[in-house]
Amino acid sequence: MGLFKKNPFGHILFLKLWLIRILGALTHRRFKGFNKLEIDGSEIIKNLPDTNVLFVSNHQTYFADVVAMFHVFNASLSGRQDSIKNIGYLWRPKLNMYFVAAKETMQSGLLPKIMAYAGSVSIERTWRAKGEDVNRQVKLSDVSNITKALNDGWVITFPQGTTKPWKPIRRGTAHIIKKNKPIVVPIVIDGFRRSFDRKGLRIKKRGILQSMEIKEPLDIDYENDTVQQIVEKLEYAIEQHPSFLKVIPQETLQSEEELNKERQWRY
Repeated sequence: MGLFKKNPFGHILFLKLWLIRILGALTHRRFKGFNKLEIDGSEIIKNLPDTNVLFVSNHQTYFADVVAMFHVFNASLSGRQDSIKNIGYLWRPKLNMYFVAAKETMQSGLLPKIMAYAGSVSIERTWRAKGEDVNRQVKLSDVSNITKALNDGWVITFPQGTTKPWKPIRRGTAHIIKKNKPIVVPIVIDGFRRSFDRKGLRIKKRGILQSMEIKEPLDIDYENDTVQQIVEKLEYAIEQHPSFLKVIPQETLQSEEELNKERQWRY
Protein backbone atom coordinates (compact mmCIF):
# COMPACT_ATOMS: atom_id res chain seq x y z
CA MET A 1 0.00 0.00 0.00
CA GLY A 2 1.50 3.32 -1.09
CA LEU A 3 1.94 5.90 1.62
CA PHE A 4 -0.42 8.36 -0.06
CA LYS A 5 -2.73 5.97 -1.87
CA LYS A 6 -6.35 7.13 -1.61
CA ASN A 7 -9.78 5.53 -1.74
CA PRO A 8 -12.52 6.78 -4.12
CA PHE A 9 -13.51 9.45 -1.58
CA GLY A 10 -10.05 10.94 -1.45
CA HIS A 11 -9.15 9.55 1.98
CA ILE A 12 -5.52 8.51 2.44
CA LEU A 13 -5.56 4.78 3.18
CA PHE A 14 -2.46 4.86 5.38
CA LEU A 15 -4.15 7.44 7.63
CA LYS A 16 -7.42 5.50 7.60
CA LEU A 17 -5.52 2.34 8.56
CA TRP A 18 -4.07 3.96 11.67
CA LEU A 19 -7.35 5.60 12.63
CA ILE A 20 -9.07 2.19 12.57
CA ARG A 21 -6.24 0.61 14.57
CA ILE A 22 -6.34 3.33 17.24
CA LEU A 23 -10.13 3.60 17.48
CA GLY A 24 -10.40 -0.19 17.50
CA ALA A 25 -7.91 -0.50 20.36
CA LEU A 26 -9.68 2.21 22.34
CA THR A 27 -13.15 0.67 21.91
CA HIS A 28 -12.43 -3.06 22.17
CA ARG A 29 -13.18 -3.33 25.90
CA ARG A 30 -16.62 -1.81 25.34
CA PHE A 31 -17.60 -5.10 23.72
CA LYS A 32 -15.26 -7.52 25.47
CA GLY A 33 -14.55 -6.19 28.94
CA PHE A 34 -16.99 -3.66 30.36
CA ASN A 35 -19.73 -5.52 28.52
CA LYS A 36 -19.89 -8.78 26.57
CA LEU A 37 -20.79 -9.04 22.90
CA GLU A 38 -22.44 -12.32 21.93
CA ILE A 39 -21.98 -12.96 18.20
CA ASP A 40 -23.81 -15.42 15.99
CA GLY A 41 -23.28 -16.12 12.28
CA SER A 42 -19.95 -14.38 11.71
CA GLU A 43 -18.77 -17.28 9.51
CA ILE A 44 -20.95 -15.71 6.80
CA ILE A 45 -18.60 -12.72 6.64
CA LYS A 46 -15.58 -14.70 5.51
CA ASN A 47 -17.38 -16.05 2.45
CA LEU A 48 -18.57 -12.71 1.06
CA PRO A 49 -17.05 -11.09 -2.05
CA ASP A 50 -14.75 -8.11 -1.60
CA THR A 51 -17.16 -5.57 -3.09
CA ASN A 52 -20.88 -4.79 -3.56
CA VAL A 53 -22.06 -6.11 -0.21
CA LEU A 54 -24.72 -4.16 1.70
CA PHE A 55 -25.27 -4.85 5.40
CA VAL A 56 -28.67 -3.78 6.73
CA SER A 57 -29.33 -3.56 10.46
CA ASN A 58 -31.62 -2.18 13.10
CA HIS A 59 -30.09 0.80 14.90
CA GLN A 60 -29.69 1.51 18.62
CA THR A 61 -26.91 4.11 18.99
CA TYR A 62 -25.22 6.54 16.62
CA PHE A 63 -21.72 5.05 16.78
CA ALA A 64 -21.42 1.96 19.02
CA ASP A 65 -23.41 -0.25 16.62
CA VAL A 66 -21.16 0.37 13.63
CA VAL A 67 -17.95 0.23 15.71
CA ALA A 68 -18.98 -3.21 16.96
CA MET A 69 -19.57 -4.32 13.37
CA PHE A 70 -16.10 -3.14 12.34
CA HIS A 71 -14.69 -5.30 15.15
CA VAL A 72 -16.76 -8.36 14.27
CA PHE A 73 -16.18 -8.14 10.51
CA ASN A 74 -12.42 -7.74 10.81
CA ALA A 75 -12.17 -10.47 13.44
CA SER A 76 -14.08 -12.85 11.17
CA LEU A 77 -11.89 -12.01 8.18
CA SER A 78 -8.89 -12.86 10.36
CA GLY A 79 -10.23 -16.34 11.08
CA ARG A 80 -12.12 -15.82 14.33
CA GLN A 81 -15.64 -17.24 14.46
CA ASP A 82 -18.20 -15.50 16.63
CA SER A 83 -15.40 -13.91 18.65
CA ILE A 84 -13.44 -10.66 18.89
CA LYS A 85 -10.87 -12.12 21.26
CA ASN A 86 -7.31 -10.80 20.78
CA ILE A 87 -7.28 -7.49 18.89
CA GLY A 88 -4.49 -8.61 16.56
CA TYR A 89 -7.09 -8.54 13.77
CA LEU A 90 -6.86 -4.74 13.87
CA TRP A 91 -3.35 -4.81 12.42
CA ARG A 92 -4.67 -5.53 8.92
CA PRO A 93 -8.28 -4.31 8.89
CA LYS A 94 -10.48 -4.21 5.80
CA LEU A 95 -10.08 -0.66 4.51
CA ASN A 96 -12.83 -0.70 1.88
CA MET A 97 -15.59 -0.82 4.49
CA TYR A 98 -18.06 2.06 4.86
CA PHE A 99 -21.14 3.02 6.84
CA VAL A 100 -23.97 5.35 5.85
CA ALA A 101 -24.55 8.17 8.33
CA ALA A 102 -26.28 11.53 8.49
CA LYS A 103 -23.94 14.36 7.50
CA GLU A 104 -25.30 16.43 10.38
CA THR A 105 -24.25 13.73 12.87
CA MET A 106 -20.79 13.23 11.41
CA GLN A 107 -20.03 16.96 11.58
CA SER A 108 -21.16 17.35 15.19
CA GLY A 109 -17.72 17.19 16.82
CA LEU A 110 -14.10 16.16 16.50
CA LEU A 111 -14.62 12.45 17.23
CA PRO A 112 -17.48 12.07 14.70
CA LYS A 113 -15.30 13.81 12.10
CA ILE A 114 -12.48 11.35 12.81
CA MET A 115 -14.90 8.44 12.50
CA ALA A 116 -16.22 9.90 9.26
CA TYR A 117 -12.70 9.77 7.82
CA ALA A 118 -12.41 6.16 8.96
CA GLY A 119 -15.36 5.08 6.84
CA SER A 120 -18.47 7.25 6.69
CA VAL A 121 -20.57 7.83 3.60
CA SER A 122 -22.29 10.96 4.83
CA ILE A 123 -25.71 11.83 3.42
CA GLU A 124 -28.26 14.57 4.05
CA ARG A 125 -31.41 13.17 5.63
CA THR A 126 -34.51 14.05 3.62
CA TRP A 127 -36.92 13.67 6.52
CA ARG A 128 -35.22 15.30 9.50
CA ALA A 129 -32.66 18.04 10.20
CA LYS A 130 -31.55 19.72 13.44
CA GLY A 131 -34.21 17.87 15.43
CA GLU A 132 -37.09 18.96 13.21
CA ASP A 133 -39.11 17.18 10.55
CA VAL A 134 -38.32 18.31 7.01
CA ASN A 135 -39.26 17.25 3.51
CA ARG A 136 -36.30 17.51 1.14
CA GLN A 137 -35.49 15.98 -2.19
CA VAL A 138 -32.96 13.17 -2.24
CA LYS A 139 -29.56 14.45 -3.34
CA LEU A 140 -28.33 12.52 -6.35
CA SER A 141 -24.76 12.97 -5.09
CA ASP A 142 -25.68 11.04 -1.91
CA VAL A 143 -27.05 8.14 -3.94
CA SER A 144 -23.97 8.28 -6.17
CA ASN A 145 -21.66 8.14 -3.14
CA ILE A 146 -23.36 5.02 -1.79
CA THR A 147 -22.99 3.41 -5.22
CA LYS A 148 -19.33 4.45 -5.25
CA ALA A 149 -18.81 2.84 -1.84
CA LEU A 150 -20.51 -0.40 -2.93
CA ASN A 151 -18.34 -0.54 -6.05
CA ASP A 152 -15.28 -0.19 -3.84
CA GLY A 153 -16.26 -2.51 -0.99
CA TRP A 154 -18.78 -3.13 1.78
CA VAL A 155 -21.41 -0.71 3.07
CA ILE A 156 -23.29 -0.80 6.39
CA THR A 157 -26.64 0.97 6.46
CA PHE A 158 -29.45 1.38 8.97
CA PRO A 159 -32.53 1.55 6.76
CA GLN A 160 -34.84 2.92 9.47
CA GLY A 161 -32.73 6.05 9.60
CA THR A 162 -33.20 6.41 13.35
CA THR A 163 -32.16 4.75 16.62
CA LYS A 164 -35.80 4.45 17.67
CA PRO A 165 -37.21 0.91 17.28
CA TRP A 166 -40.17 -0.08 15.13
CA LYS A 167 -39.90 2.85 12.75
CA PRO A 168 -40.63 2.19 9.06
CA ILE A 169 -37.90 1.22 6.61
CA ARG A 170 -36.86 4.08 4.33
CA ARG A 171 -37.73 3.21 0.74
CA GLY A 172 -34.46 4.72 -0.47
CA THR A 173 -32.64 1.60 0.73
CA ALA A 174 -34.81 -0.56 -1.52
CA HIS A 175 -34.12 1.73 -4.48
CA ILE A 176 -30.38 1.44 -3.84
CA ILE A 177 -30.71 -2.36 -3.73
CA LYS A 178 -32.60 -2.48 -7.03
CA LYS A 179 -30.09 -0.14 -8.68
CA ASN A 180 -26.84 -1.75 -7.49
CA LYS A 181 -27.93 -5.38 -7.01
CA PRO A 182 -25.67 -5.97 -3.98
CA ILE A 183 -25.54 -9.02 -1.77
CA VAL A 184 -27.75 -7.93 1.14
CA VAL A 185 -26.75 -9.28 4.56
CA PRO A 186 -29.15 -8.59 7.46
CA ILE A 187 -27.90 -8.00 11.00
CA VAL A 188 -29.94 -7.86 14.20
CA ILE A 189 -28.40 -6.20 17.25
CA ASP A 190 -29.58 -5.81 20.83
CA GLY A 191 -28.27 -4.54 24.15
CA PHE A 192 -26.50 -1.47 22.78
CA ARG A 193 -29.27 0.87 23.85
CA ARG A 194 -28.93 -0.38 27.43
CA SER A 195 -25.12 -0.28 27.38
CA PHE A 196 -24.49 3.17 25.92
CA ASP A 197 -25.97 6.63 25.68
CA ARG A 198 -27.80 7.52 22.48
CA LYS A 199 -24.62 8.57 20.68
CA GLY A 200 -22.86 5.36 21.70
CA LEU A 201 -19.88 7.27 23.08
CA ARG A 202 -20.51 7.09 26.82
CA ILE A 203 -20.92 3.80 28.69
CA LYS A 204 -24.26 4.03 30.49
CA LYS A 205 -24.26 0.66 32.19
CA ARG A 206 -21.72 -2.14 32.56
CA GLY A 207 -22.26 -5.88 32.60
CA ILE A 208 -24.80 -5.78 29.78
CA LEU A 209 -25.04 -8.70 27.35
CA GLN A 210 -24.98 -7.25 23.84
CA SER A 211 -25.86 -9.42 20.88
CA MET A 212 -25.23 -9.38 17.14
CA GLU A 213 -26.80 -11.92 14.80
CA ILE A 214 -25.52 -12.00 11.23
CA LYS A 215 -28.02 -13.70 8.94
CA GLU A 216 -27.74 -15.37 5.57
CA PRO A 217 -27.95 -13.00 2.56
CA LEU A 218 -31.47 -12.14 1.46
CA ASP A 219 -33.05 -13.78 -1.57
CA ILE A 220 -33.96 -10.77 -3.72
CA ASP A 221 -35.19 -10.75 -7.31
CA TYR A 222 -33.64 -7.45 -8.35
CA GLU A 223 -35.62 -7.25 -11.57
CA ASN A 224 -39.08 -8.37 -10.45
CA ASP A 225 -39.35 -7.56 -6.72
CA THR A 226 -41.06 -4.23 -6.18
CA VAL A 227 -39.68 -1.58 -3.85
CA GLN A 228 -42.43 -2.42 -1.35
CA GLN A 229 -41.61 -6.14 -1.49
CA ILE A 230 -37.95 -5.40 -0.78
CA VAL A 231 -38.93 -3.09 2.08
CA GLU A 232 -41.01 -5.86 3.61
CA LYS A 233 -38.15 -8.35 3.26
CA LEU A 234 -35.87 -5.91 5.06
CA GLU A 235 -38.41 -5.41 7.85
CA TYR A 236 -38.63 -9.13 8.49
CA ALA A 237 -34.88 -9.66 8.15
CA ILE A 238 -33.89 -7.07 10.76
CA GLU A 239 -36.92 -8.00 12.90
CA GLN A 240 -38.63 -4.64 12.65
CA HIS A 241 -41.79 -5.79 10.87
CA PRO A 242 -45.11 -4.95 12.58
CA SER A 243 -45.67 -8.62 13.39
CA PHE A 244 -42.65 -8.62 15.73
CA LEU A 245 -44.20 -5.91 17.90
CA LYS A 246 -46.97 -8.30 18.93
CA VAL A 247 -44.51 -10.62 20.67
CA ILE A 248 -42.32 -7.98 22.36
CA PRO A 249 -43.00 -7.81 26.12
CA GLN A 250 -44.45 -4.49 27.15
CA GLU A 251 -41.70 -3.87 29.69
CA THR A 252 -39.05 -3.73 26.94
CA LEU A 253 -40.56 -0.50 25.63
CA GLN A 254 -39.76 2.72 27.39
CA SER A 255 -43.22 3.55 28.71
CA GLU A 256 -46.92 2.89 28.39
CA GLU A 257 -47.20 6.10 26.38
CA GLU A 258 -44.58 4.85 23.92
CA LEU A 259 -46.34 1.49 23.65
CA ASN A 260 -49.58 3.24 22.73
CA LYS A 261 -47.82 5.33 20.10
CA GLU A 262 -46.28 2.23 18.55
CA ARG A 263 -49.66 0.45 18.48
CA GLN A 264 -51.23 3.47 16.81
CA TRP A 265 -48.46 3.63 14.20
CA ARG A 266 -48.62 -0.09 13.47
CA TYR A 267 -52.36 -0.56 13.38
